[in-house]
Amino acid sequence: MNFFSLFKRKIIYNFKNKILIDHDKVDYKTLDDLFHFYGSDKANIFKKNNSNGHAYSKFYEKKLENYKNQKINILEIGSYAGASAASFVKFFPGSKVFCFDINISNFEFKSEKIFVFGVDINNKKKVFTNLKKIYDEHQFEKFDLIIDDGSHNLSDILIGLKYFFDHLKDKGLYVIEDFKHPNYYNYNRNIDHILIDEVLENLKKKKKFPSEIFDELFQQKIMNTIKTIEIFKGNLENSDIAFLEKN
Repeated sequence: MNFFSLFKRKIIYNFKNKILIDHDKVDYKTLDDLFHFYGSDKANIFKKNNSNGHAYSKFYEKKLENYKNQKINILEIGSYAGASAASFVKFFPGSKVFCFDINISNFEFKSEKIFVFGVDINNKKKVFTNLKKIYDEHQFEKFDLIIDDGSHNLSDILIGLKYFFDHLKDKGLYVIEDFKHPNYYNYNRNIDHILIDEVLENLKKKKKFPSEIFDELFQQKIMNTIKTIEIFKGNLENSDIAFLEKN
């Protein structure tokens, strides 16, 4: 993605009328209620066309129950219109959500707790410049929760894990949504590399694997810092989500 495309999208984002959610009176009991209300496909029922969503909400609620009343910082890689970011800041009143997306012109919501950055994660320099900016301005060092819901391209999932896992707090969670898309869709299998389910299985077994993206040093480091890897299946055939917990 070139500079001018990102700049154009930032201009559109800055001038776009967005929905302020800070004073919304949403009647909800669960995170799924919020996902549905704001229109996230993480919900059991996707509001946009009243069809089945991925139903990831029950897994998030179970894995994040200890965060409910804490101050937490969330990094979301791939935010699209911001529906899940809006849901998270409502469900976790002490949270801030930092959104990295290549096309922020789609973003529809605004909140004093949501911060949006137009970033191509393949641009390593830009990624780390924005991370430093976040840490300096918000006075924290690492994230409690990192969610990869980006392009689902094999290369981007791998690069995301390589760049961002080290920016996760101890005992934090790194979540990869739809991680088997490269298994199902040829267009997401954009590089010659073992697939994410195989990567996760090797990491579980602490078994090194051939990779042009993860060198041996990184593989050893991440194996030493992962406590657990849990995989769940949602509503749809392509609904697969993985939670990596850090030691």
